[in-house]
Amino acid sequence: MGRSTKKVKHLLTDAQKAQFEQGRAAVAGKDIRMISGCTDSQLSAVAPDVRPFHLPNPFGLQSGACTSALLHVLYIDNRRGDVNLSYTEVLTHMRDCLKSLKFTQIPQLTSFNPIDVNARFELVHGTAGGTRRAVMIGINYVGVEGNQLTGCHGDVINMKKYLMEVEGFKSENIAMLMDDGVHTRPTRANMINAYRKVVADSKAGDSVFLHYSGHGSSLLDDQANEEPDAADEVLCPVDMFQAGMIRDDVLHDIIVKGLAEGVHLVSVMDSCNSG
Repeated sequence: MGRSTKKVKHLLTDAQKAQFEQGRAAVAGKDIRMISGCTDSQLSAVAPDVRPFHLPNPFGLQSGACTSALLHVLYIDNRRGDVNLSYTEVLTHMRDCLKSLKFTQIPQLTSFNPIDVNARFELVHGTAGGTRRAVMIGINYVGVEGNQLTGCHGDVINMKKYLMEVEGFKSENIAMLMDDGVHTRPTRANMINAYRKVVADSKAGDSVFLHYSGHGSSLLDDQANEEPDAADEVLCPVDMFQAGMIRDDVLHDIIVKGLAEGVHLVSVMDSCNSG
């Protein structure tokens, strides 16, 4: 997840391209799209004040810039935004919003298969009549010295409110992982289990939404130059220094390979190195 097919194919050797296409063909029917907060090489910023985005403020003034920009477009002032925006227009409005507030990160749209970017933006596919499920992860790294964030809990709370009030998700179908002492703790094991469960529970006609707000990073590729930049992008669980990071290859195996055909999945990754 998070790789641009066009970019990867351009940089890989012929042998790597063949291997890439073979793996892609095995999961070619999957409907998976991702909005990420920045390019692979950028940092995804914390907005020190959520008020310019016209969003609720449940946990203080800070928030993730990507999540806030997306909700500013879709859900400004707790009201549904323009429902006729295309994918291109949503990304353009997000970028314009961030630029106007002096952020340099550039949100990205990735699709596992070709889509019409001028078609109407849909978080839930219009023909998806099944169950709507979500996994929402917000990590402030409470007690993790030198790594604390402050806006990630508010990000997932605001996004959950949007999912329920606008997109028709039910609370019992939304798994919330937060290091707040109330929700399931976002450890590496709990995050992986949550992803596995939502994939296993979903069938053709269902919709899945994944939201992650927390630290992201990159590690040296552990699979013999599989990546053109020799790096794996990773998510950082709250116990990352004890249990390790979650590599993009692990997410690919769980989510992309495991997802049933006919399930519509959208992911929002509000973290560094997420493009």
